[in-house]
Amino acid sequence: MLLNQLRLILTALAFLTRIPIPAWVGYADTQLNQSVRYFPLIGLLVGAILAGVYSLAILFWPSALALLLALAVGFMLTGAFHEDGLADFYDGVYGGMTVERRLEIMKDSRVGTYGVLALLAVLGLKFAALLSAPTASVPLILIAGHGLSRAFAVSFIYTHDYARSSGGKVQVVAQGLSLPALGLALLIGLLPLLWLPVSVLWLLLPLLLLRLWLARTLTSKLGGYTGDALGASQQLSETVFYLGVVALL
Repeated sequence: MLLNQLRLILTALAFLTRIPIPAWVGYADTQLNQSVRYFPLIGLLVGAILAGVYSLAILFWPSALALLLALAVGFMLTGAFHEDGLADFYDGVYGGMTVERRLEIMKDSRVGTYGVLALLAVLGLKFAALLSAPTASVPLILIAGHGLSRAFAVSFIYTHDYARSSGGKVQVVAQGLSLPALGLALLIGLLPLLWLPVSVLWLLLPLLLLRLWLARTLTSKLGGYTGDALGASQQLSETVFYLGVVALL
Protein backbone atom coordinates (compact mmCIF):
# COMPACT_ATOMS: atom_id res chain seq x y z
CA MET A 1 0.00 0.00 0.00
CA LEU A 2 2.70 2.47 1.02
CA LEU A 3 4.87 1.38 -1.90
CA ASN A 4 1.99 1.98 -4.30
CA GLN A 5 1.43 5.49 -2.91
CA LEU A 6 5.15 6.20 -3.23
CA ARG A 7 4.96 5.03 -6.83
CA LEU A 8 2.09 7.47 -7.47
CA ILE A 9 4.03 10.33 -5.87
CA LEU A 10 7.09 9.63 -8.00
CA THR A 11 4.89 9.36 -11.10
CA ALA A 12 3.48 12.81 -10.35
CA LEU A 13 7.03 14.06 -9.83
CA ALA A 14 8.11 12.79 -13.25
CA PHE A 15 5.05 14.28 -14.95
CA LEU A 16 5.32 17.77 -13.45
CA THR A 17 9.08 18.23 -13.23
CA ARG A 18 12.34 17.30 -14.92
CA ILE A 19 13.57 15.46 -11.83
CA PRO A 20 14.57 11.87 -12.71
CA ILE A 21 12.86 8.98 -10.91
CA PRO A 22 13.94 5.34 -10.34
CA ALA A 23 13.22 2.83 -13.08
CA TRP A 24 11.24 0.57 -10.72
CA VAL A 25 8.43 3.15 -10.64
CA GLY A 26 7.44 2.11 -14.16
CA TYR A 27 4.55 3.62 -16.06
CA ALA A 28 0.89 2.89 -16.75
CA ASP A 29 -1.96 5.14 -17.82
CA THR A 30 -3.95 4.28 -14.70
CA GLN A 31 -0.90 5.00 -12.57
CA LEU A 32 -0.55 8.49 -14.01
CA ASN A 33 -4.27 9.10 -13.67
CA GLN A 34 -4.21 8.16 -9.98
CA SER A 35 -1.12 10.29 -9.33
CA VAL A 36 -3.12 13.50 -9.90
CA ARG A 37 -4.05 13.58 -6.20
CA TYR A 38 -0.38 14.19 -5.40
CA PHE A 39 0.14 17.10 -7.81
CA PRO A 40 -0.14 19.63 -4.93
CA LEU A 41 2.51 17.66 -3.02
CA ILE A 42 4.88 18.06 -5.96
CA GLY A 43 3.98 21.75 -5.94
CA LEU A 44 5.06 21.96 -2.31
CA LEU A 45 8.34 20.28 -3.23
CA VAL A 46 8.95 22.71 -6.10
CA GLY A 47 8.11 25.63 -3.82
CA ALA A 48 10.45 24.30 -1.13
CA ILE A 49 13.33 24.05 -3.62
CA LEU A 50 12.68 27.61 -4.80
CA ALA A 51 12.45 28.76 -1.19
CA GLY A 52 15.82 27.15 -0.50
CA VAL A 53 17.39 28.85 -3.52
CA TYR A 54 15.98 32.21 -2.42
CA SER A 55 17.10 31.75 1.20
CA LEU A 56 20.63 30.94 0.09
CA ALA A 57 20.83 33.63 -2.59
CA ILE A 58 19.58 36.38 -0.27
CA LEU A 59 22.73 35.88 1.81
CA PHE A 60 24.86 37.10 -1.08
CA TRP A 61 22.69 39.28 -3.33
CA PRO A 62 19.82 41.81 -3.11
CA SER A 63 16.30 40.43 -2.83
CA ALA A 64 15.47 41.23 -6.49
CA LEU A 65 18.37 39.13 -7.74
CA ALA A 66 17.59 36.36 -5.26
CA LEU A 67 14.00 36.23 -6.54
CA LEU A 68 15.09 36.11 -10.18
CA LEU A 69 17.42 33.21 -9.40
CA ALA A 70 14.63 31.35 -7.61
CA LEU A 71 12.21 31.90 -10.50
CA ALA A 72 14.85 30.80 -13.02
CA VAL A 73 15.43 27.59 -11.07
CA GLY A 74 11.67 27.04 -11.14
CA PHE A 75 11.63 27.24 -14.95
CA MET A 76 14.44 24.69 -15.20
CA LEU A 77 12.89 22.43 -12.57
CA THR A 78 9.50 22.19 -14.28
CA GLY A 79 10.59 22.76 -17.86
CA ALA A 80 8.29 25.81 -17.88
CA PHE A 81 5.46 23.27 -18.15
CA HIS A 82 2.75 25.50 -16.71
CA GLU A 83 4.04 28.70 -18.31
CA ASP A 84 3.79 27.04 -21.72
CA GLY A 85 0.19 26.14 -20.93
CA LEU A 86 -0.59 29.72 -19.91
CA ALA A 87 0.71 31.11 -23.20
CA ASP A 88 -1.13 28.52 -25.32
CA PHE A 89 -4.34 29.04 -23.34
CA TYR A 90 -4.43 32.79 -23.95
CA ASP A 91 -3.49 32.41 -27.61
CA GLY A 92 -6.31 29.93 -28.11
CA VAL A 93 -9.06 31.50 -26.02
CA TYR A 94 -8.56 35.01 -27.38
CA GLY A 95 -7.24 34.16 -30.83
CA GLY A 96 -10.01 31.85 -32.07
CA MET A 97 -13.65 32.50 -32.91
CA THR A 98 -14.95 28.94 -32.44
CA VAL A 99 -14.26 26.13 -29.98
CA GLU A 100 -12.59 24.04 -32.70
CA ARG A 101 -10.35 26.89 -33.80
CA ARG A 102 -9.36 27.74 -30.21
CA LEU A 103 -8.36 24.14 -29.51
CA GLU A 104 -6.44 24.05 -32.78
CA ILE A 105 -4.50 27.20 -31.89
CA MET A 106 -3.67 25.83 -28.46
CA LYS A 107 -2.03 22.77 -30.06
CA ASP A 108 0.26 25.01 -32.14
CA SER A 109 3.76 25.14 -30.65
CA ARG A 110 4.21 28.75 -31.73
CA VAL A 111 3.47 31.53 -29.23
CA GLY A 112 1.38 34.50 -30.33
CA THR A 113 0.84 38.03 -29.04
CA TYR A 114 -1.76 37.04 -26.45
CA GLY A 115 0.49 34.35 -25.04
CA VAL A 116 3.54 36.61 -24.83
CA LEU A 117 1.59 39.37 -23.09
CA ALA A 118 0.04 36.89 -20.64
CA LEU A 119 3.48 35.52 -19.76
CA LEU A 120 4.96 38.99 -19.28
CA ALA A 121 2.02 40.09 -17.11
CA VAL A 122 2.03 37.00 -14.90
CA LEU A 123 5.79 36.83 -14.46
CA GLY A 124 5.98 40.57 -13.79
CA LEU A 125 3.19 40.44 -11.21
CA LYS A 126 4.75 37.45 -9.46
CA PHE A 127 8.13 39.13 -9.25
CA ALA A 128 6.72 42.47 -8.07
CA ALA A 129 4.47 40.85 -5.48
CA LEU A 130 7.21 38.68 -3.99
CA LEU A 131 9.64 41.59 -4.01
CA SER A 132 7.10 43.61 -2.01
CA ALA A 133 6.68 40.89 0.62
CA PRO A 134 8.78 40.81 3.82
CA THR A 135 11.99 38.94 3.10
CA ALA A 136 11.46 36.51 5.95
CA SER A 137 8.01 35.55 4.60
CA VAL A 138 9.02 34.89 0.99
CA PRO A 139 10.12 31.23 1.44
CA LEU A 140 6.82 30.23 3.08
CA ILE A 141 4.84 32.20 0.50
CA LEU A 142 6.64 30.35 -2.30
CA ILE A 143 5.93 26.96 -0.76
CA ALA A 144 2.28 27.72 -0.07
CA GLY A 145 1.72 29.31 -3.48
CA HIS A 146 3.10 26.38 -5.44
CA GLY A 147 1.14 23.81 -3.45
CA LEU A 148 -2.14 25.70 -3.47
CA SER A 149 -1.99 26.53 -7.19
CA ARG A 150 -1.59 22.85 -8.14
CA ALA A 151 -4.62 21.96 -6.01
CA PHE A 152 -6.51 24.79 -7.71
CA ALA A 153 -5.70 23.34 -11.13
CA VAL A 154 -6.57 19.78 -10.10
CA SER A 155 -10.04 20.89 -9.01
CA PHE A 156 -11.02 21.46 -12.64
CA ILE A 157 -10.40 17.80 -13.43
CA TYR A 158 -13.16 17.01 -10.94
CA THR A 159 -15.67 19.65 -11.99
CA HIS A 160 -15.17 19.79 -15.78
CA ASP A 161 -14.96 17.43 -18.73
CA TYR A 162 -11.92 17.08 -20.93
CA ALA A 163 -12.40 19.28 -23.99
CA ARG A 164 -10.52 17.20 -26.57
CA SER A 165 -11.79 13.99 -28.11
CA SER A 166 -8.20 12.77 -28.37
CA GLY A 167 -4.64 13.97 -27.85
CA GLY A 168 -3.40 16.77 -25.63
CA LYS A 169 -0.99 17.00 -22.72
CA VAL A 170 -3.28 15.52 -20.07
CA GLN A 171 -5.40 13.03 -21.99
CA VAL A 172 -4.28 10.21 -19.69
CA VAL A 173 -5.07 12.06 -16.47
CA ALA A 174 -8.39 13.28 -17.86
CA GLN A 175 -10.27 10.18 -16.76
CA GLY A 176 -12.10 11.86 -13.92
CA LEU A 177 -11.13 12.39 -10.29
CA SER A 178 -12.83 10.76 -7.32
CA LEU A 179 -14.07 12.87 -4.45
CA PRO A 180 -11.60 11.32 -1.93
CA ALA A 181 -8.72 12.03 -4.34
CA LEU A 182 -9.88 15.62 -4.75
CA GLY A 183 -10.17 15.94 -0.97
CA LEU A 184 -6.60 14.74 -0.49
CA ALA A 185 -5.31 17.14 -3.15
CA LEU A 186 -7.12 20.08 -1.54
CA LEU A 187 -5.91 19.11 1.93
CA ILE A 188 -2.30 19.01 0.78
CA GLY A 189 -2.64 22.29 -1.11
CA LEU A 190 -4.45 24.21 1.63
CA LEU A 191 -2.50 22.98 4.66
CA PRO A 192 0.46 25.42 4.32
CA LEU A 193 -1.96 28.37 4.48
CA LEU A 194 -2.37 27.72 8.20
CA TRP A 195 1.20 28.89 8.78
CA LEU A 196 0.79 32.19 6.95
CA PRO A 197 0.27 35.26 9.19
CA VAL A 198 -2.86 36.31 7.26
CA SER A 199 -6.58 35.55 7.24
CA VAL A 200 -7.16 32.41 5.18
CA LEU A 201 -10.75 33.45 4.44
CA TRP A 202 -9.78 36.76 2.84
CA LEU A 203 -6.98 35.01 1.00
CA LEU A 204 -9.30 32.44 -0.57
CA LEU A 205 -11.93 34.96 -1.69
CA PRO A 206 -10.03 36.29 -4.75
CA LEU A 207 -9.12 32.70 -5.65
CA LEU A 208 -12.80 31.77 -5.57
CA LEU A 209 -13.59 34.66 -7.91
CA LEU A 210 -10.78 33.57 -10.23
CA ARG A 211 -12.14 30.03 -10.24
CA LEU A 212 -15.64 31.20 -11.11
CA TRP A 213 -14.28 33.19 -14.05
CA LEU A 214 -12.08 30.33 -15.25
CA ALA A 215 -14.90 27.80 -14.90
CA ARG A 216 -17.16 29.95 -17.05
CA THR A 217 -14.39 30.56 -19.59
CA LEU A 218 -13.57 26.87 -19.93
CA THR A 219 -17.22 25.96 -20.44
CA SER A 220 -18.09 28.72 -22.87
CA LYS A 221 -14.84 29.03 -24.83
CA LEU A 222 -13.45 25.48 -24.88
CA GLY A 223 -16.25 23.15 -23.84
CA GLY A 224 -14.14 21.85 -20.94
CA TYR A 225 -10.55 21.87 -19.77
CA THR A 226 -7.30 21.00 -21.53
CA GLY A 227 -3.73 20.57 -20.33
CA ASP A 228 -3.01 24.15 -21.33
CA ALA A 229 -6.04 25.33 -19.36
CA LEU A 230 -4.77 23.52 -16.27
CA GLY A 231 -1.36 25.13 -16.72
CA ALA A 232 -2.99 28.54 -17.06
CA SER A 233 -5.10 27.97 -13.95
CA GLN A 234 -1.98 27.06 -11.97
CA GLN A 235 -0.13 30.17 -13.11
CA LEU A 236 -3.06 32.53 -12.60
CA SER A 237 -3.95 31.17 -9.16
CA GLU A 238 -0.31 31.34 -8.03
CA THR A 239 -0.18 34.98 -9.13
CA VAL A 240 -3.48 35.89 -7.45
CA PHE A 241 -2.30 34.13 -4.30
CA TYR A 242 0.90 36.20 -4.16
CA LEU A 243 -1.01 39.41 -4.74
CA GLY A 244 -3.49 38.52 -2.01
CA VAL A 245 -0.82 37.64 0.53
CA VAL A 246 1.07 40.88 -0.08
CA ALA A 247 -2.12 42.91 0.19
CA LEU A 248 -2.99 41.30 3.53
CA LEU A 249 0.54 41.60 4.87
